Amino acid sequence: MDYSFNEILFAFLLTLFAGLSTGIGSAIAFFARRTNEKFLSVALGFSAGVMVYLSFVEIFPEAIESLEEGSNNAYLIGTLAFFAGIAITALIDRIIPERINPHEYRDVEELSLEDRAEKEKTDNLMRAGLFVALAIALHNFPEGLATFMAALENPALGISIAIAIAIHNIPEGISVSVPVYYATGSKVKAFVYSFLSGLAQPVGALIGFFIIATFVTDMTFGIVFAAVGGIMVYIAFDELLPTAEKYGRHHLVIYGLLAGMAIMAFSLIILPAGF
Repeated sequence: MDYSFNEILFAFLLTLFAGLSTGIGSAIAFFARRTNEKFLSVALGFSAGVMVYLSFVEIFPEAIESLEEGSNNAYLIGTLAFFAGIAITALIDRIIPERINPHEYRDVEELSLEDRAEKEKTDNLMRAGLFVALAIALHNFPEGLATFMAALENPALGISIAIAIAIHNIPEGISVSVPVYYATGSKVKAFVYSFLSGLAQPVGALIGFFIIATFVTDMTFGIVFAAVGGIMVYIAFDELLPTAEKYGRHHLVIYGLLAGMAIMAFSLIILPAGF
């Protein structure tokens, strides 16, 4: 499959937008007196609804359609690729220690108290900071690839996923910047670390794309796209929904989830040509 420079640039800018939304989380952590947890809960539920709906209604069917061009076992291959995407993302979660895992969310106030005590025990703050940056980069690589590949295949679909990922990255920015601030005493360093965590998404997307682009066929694209669907579903169920439950009440999460699904369904009805 051949992509124009403008298509690649658009997909990259969308991925960059999604990644740098971690900076919004930093701003909330440093300038807001208290996080609006109910709003954040609904927003995260909404993001999960968008991801789950698009994964099953748009991404997976498109992957199967692409696979059918080169194989008689399209559904089997697509299903295996879908669960491979889930397995890869789960493996990344497992190999990163929980203490520095940016997807193991905690309250901003809780982070402040815990990491002050941690600061007294840390002998090498820069080494710890670099380790955190590596953990973030590993986490954001598949998310960046998911956004980028979706935008290349379908710009409207890419916009929806980029917005969902951006919402997802806001609390990640909080969980990254606050511990770094209490470890270093510098808001600037904390803000930079948060932005670096976001930059891992477009960088990871480009690296992944250039590797894939050397042998892109309908078959390889279908496999990658099915894996992207698995990545999105894992993010929704393992990260977004548990975090949304922690920030707010159960029914707020469900309302946000259903709203995300409903809006995506409505957009598919009124904008069929865009998808």
